[in-house]
Amino acid sequence: MISQADIQSLKDYVKGPSSQNQADSTVRLQVTHSNLQAHFMEIRLDLHMSVRSVKQKLMSHTGSSPGAMQLQLKDETGRLLSQMSEDSRLLGFYSPYDGCIVHVIDTDASSNSAAGWLEDTSKVQKYVMSDEDYAKRENTYKQYKLMKQKEDPEWTAEKELCMRKGIPYQAPKQSAKIEDEDYMSSEAASLKPGCRCEVNPGGKRGLIRHVGRCQNLPKGYWVGVQYDEPVGKNNGTVKGVQYFDCLHGYGAFVRPDMVTAGDFPPMDDLFSDEDEI
Repeated sequence: MISQADIQSLKDYVKGPSSQNQADSTVRLQVTHSNLQAHFMEIRLDLHMSVRSVKQKLMSHTGSSPGAMQLQLKDETGRLLSQMSEDSRLLGFYSPYDGCIVHVIDTDASSNSAAGWLEDTSKVQKYVMSDEDYAKRENTYKQYKLMKQKEDPEWTAEKELCMRKGIPYQAPKQSAKIEDEDYMSSEAASLKPGCRCEVNPGGKRGLIRHVGRCQNLPKGYWVGVQYDEPVGKNNGTVKGVQYFDCLHGYGAFVRPDMVTAGDFPPMDDLFSDEDEI
């Protein structure tokens, strides 16, 4: 029988500080963009990089062309510290520190990110599959779920993920009815749509897509998460109300205290070729 102390120890371990090494010349900066709502958390940059190199790296995150970028350095509150206008200058010249913000201004009116084209999925024509056609497909998540629930009526994707990772699974407890409209608003304050995150228990990683109150859900604040793996319960729609759009089984709504925002890359990215020399 797992004791409450064991569970708390596991939570403390999961939420503990990262053991990843950081070089003295490395800074972790947030990145914002003039055309994007998404914020990129804790992008690692080296102080010896030129501003030109920084722009080239940020191109892979934002989609903006380096030649169309204007960079601003801001403090954690968003106060402007300096204009990073000289491409040949080293990043260290501007004295950034962990937590500072690099704001990207895209001056290209025809940029891919202009007018919300990289974020507003309503602008993109999507293929919609009927329930009848989906039911005819083989090897779907729905079929897999039904098969697993025949084996174990209490099966959930979270339960299986914990089992695969060797993490003790605790079924959600029935909580008392919440009457406070601002329940967990303080925990939600630091969570922003577009940020990478990890949801515990289970160590599930994904992208924050919604933060706020949700119609037809218990009162208080909720976080809509799009997982990297099909360990969710919906497609961003809950009880007929759509808050974001993703594949079925990849979306979920959880309380803010279960979510930690930060530099949580997809699991496959942890062992990329760039990490081995």
